[in-house]
Amino acid sequence: MYIIRMIVASFCGICIGLERKNRLKEAGVRTHCVVACASALMMIISKYCFADLPIGVDGVRGADEARIAAQVVSGIGFLGAGMIFVHKNTITGLTTAAGIWATSGVGLAIGAGMYIVGIASTIIIILAQILLHKNFRWLKNSKLKKLVIKNVNVTGYQQYITDLFIKHGISVYDVNIEKNETDSNYTFIIEVPQNISEEKILSFVDFKCKISENS
Repeated sequence: MYIIRMIVASFCGICIGLERKNRLKEAGVRTHCVVACASALMMIISKYCFADLPIGVDGVRGADEARIAAQVVSGIGFLGAGMIFVHKNTITGLTTAAGIWATSGVGLAIGAGMYIVGIASTIIIILAQILLHKNFRWLKNSKLKKLVIKNVNVTGYQQYITDLFIKHGISVYDVNIEKNETDSNYTFIIEVPQNISEEKILSFVDFKCKISENS
């Protein structure tokens, strides 16, 4: 029974992690799966590992069974803090950090045997992350795209291309840089208005690049 709870919690964590992975976020499937499974384990330990302790004259066991689960709620904060980045007055990773914290709650619920609550919470979290993503971006006349620019060896290129995007009404949501010995590869997640074609976006770039839809 306990193993089934951990398996169900892991599955719920995977479902939440898949949505984050599709958006190229810092924490993906494995992180959410481990958090949910570990949280379920901690809840099972919290509920049942003290069952063999003697009950005192006051009718209370000599240990606080809730303290392990309580530490999960506060302790998961160190992992969430590692997901948050601050760059030039822009904060990213808050939703992913909140998702990690919420995933721990899902694991605790399922570890306690509250399957319906845990699964319902998983569905609500996934729907919230999809439907409310980027301030109702799904209501806007725009699309998220991933632009990969390779073999860049120009100083200050990120700021240059970002300013160029903003000038044409293109929002930059995330940037990932992979540096090699001689050059760098950039991956931009951009929100593109419908009236701007991919050919126009590629015309901004003087290097080898590829553009694709971002889920």
